[in-house]
Amino acid sequence: MREILHVQGGQCGNQIGSKFWEVVCDEHGIDPTGRYTGTSDLQLERVNVYYNEASCGRFVPRAVLMDLEPGTMDSVRTGPYGQIFRPDNFVFGQSGAGNNWAKGHYTEGAELIDSVLDVVRKEAENCDCLQGFQVCHSLGGGTGSGMGTLLISKIREEYPDHECMVLDNEALYDICFRTLKLTTPSWVVSVLNAMYCVGILSANKGCLNVPWATELRSEETCSEPHSFPPSAFLYGWFCSSYLTRISTVPCPHSSRTHSANVGFQEHDVCCRPTPWSLPYSLSHVQGKMSTKEVDEQMINVQNKNSSYFVEWIPNNVKSSVCDIPPRGLSMASTFIGNSTSIQEMFRRVSEQFTAMFRRKAFLHWYTGEGMDEMEFTEAESNMNDLVSEYQQYQDATADEELEYEDEEEEDVQDM
Repeated sequence: MREILHVQGGQCGNQIGSKFWEVVCDEHGIDPTGRYTGTSDLQLERVNVYYNEASCGRFVPRAVLMDLEPGTMDSVRTGPYGQIFRPDNFVFGQSGAGNNWAKGHYTEGAELIDSVLDVVRKEAENCDCLQGFQVCHSLGGGTGSGMGTLLISKIREEYPDHECMVLDNEALYDICFRTLKLTTPSWVVSVLNAMYCVGILSANKGCLNVPWATELRSEETCSEPHSFPPSAFLYGWFCSSYLTRISTVPCPHSSRTHSANVGFQEHDVCCRPTPWSLPYSLSHVQGKMSTKEVDEQMINVQNKNSSYFVEWIPNNVKSSVCDIPPRGLSMASTFIGNSTSIQEMFRRVSEQFTAMFRRKAFLHWYTGEGMDEMEFTEAESNMNDLVSEYQQYQDATADEELEYEDEEEEDVQDM
C-alpha cells in the first residue's frame, strides 16, 4: 500500500487541512473519533493511504500539524475532527511569526523546524511504502510561507521528488463572487476552503485512496506534466459539479460531454489570460464512465480548444478514471495542467513586489530578522527569469523544434 504523509502549517494551511480531513473522513466513513461507521467495504480498501490503524481499531490521520503560535492548534483541536489527530503530532511555538516570512524561515521557524522534522521522520519511518508528502501552506504570511518553504527544503534533501500545486486566491475569489454570487464574507471564507480541498486536494488524492479503473500514481502526476525543469508549477480546473456540493448553485452540465468542457473552460483556479498554451495536462474523472468515453471526451476538449494545446507535444493529455464518485455526487472531474498562463500570476506578484521594493517599504522588518537585501534582488531576478521561461514555451512552435534538431545534427556532423 502506498502511503501519503500530510503536513499542514500556519493558519491558512491548518484551516484548509482541517477541511481536507473532514472530506476524507466523510468519504471513508470515519467519524470524528476515528471509528469506522461506513456502509461499504470499498471505503476501507485503501484507507491506509492516509490513515494509520491503531490497535484499538481506530483510524488516525497520518498528519503533522505545525504553527508558530498555539491559537491555530487550539482551533483545530476544538473543530469537528480535532480529536482524531495524534496528540504528539501537534508541533507549535509560542511567539508567532507576525506575518513575517523572515521570522518563519530564519529565526522563529528555524528554532522549531527540528521538532517538526522529528515528527515527520517518525511518521515516514512507520510507513511500509511512502509515496510522498502533501504539504498545505500559504505562499504569503509568516509561518505558512517562511517555515513552510523551510520545511519543504529540508524534506527535499531527504526526499528529492516534489510537486507544486498553485492555487491563486484572486481567481478563487472571482469564482465566489462572479460564479457563485456570494456576498457574505464568512460564506466566502468557508467556500474558499471547500474549493481548495474539494476541488483540488480531494480529487488528486482519489488516484490513491480509492480503486481506479485506470490508475495514476502520484509520481506520474509529479513528473510527467513538468515538460521542462523550471516549469514545475501546476494548477487546475475543476468541474462545476463540485461547486454544487459546496454551495447551492445551478449545475450547468446537462450531459457528460458538457461536464468535461465546463471543467476545462470555466472554473480554473489560477487566472487564465489569452493567449496561453498547455504543454501537458492530467484529467481525473470520478463516476460511472467508461475509459473509452473519457478518452473520447478529452479528445473533444482538445479539438475544441486546440489553440491552447501546444503542437510540439503530441498526446499531451493523460486521463484516469474511477468508478467511485465523491460522496454526494454522481460524477466529478478535475483537470490539472502545466500551463504557461501561470506566468501572469508571477508577473502580477513581481509588479507588486517591485513597487514596494523600489521604495524599500517594510524592508526593515525582514533585514532585522537576518535577511540580506541581496536576497530580495535575487528573488526578483529568479521570478523574472521564470516568467521569461514560460513566455518562451508559450511562443514556441513545432517548426522551431525542427530547426533546433537540424542545428543539433549539424553540430554532431561537424564534430
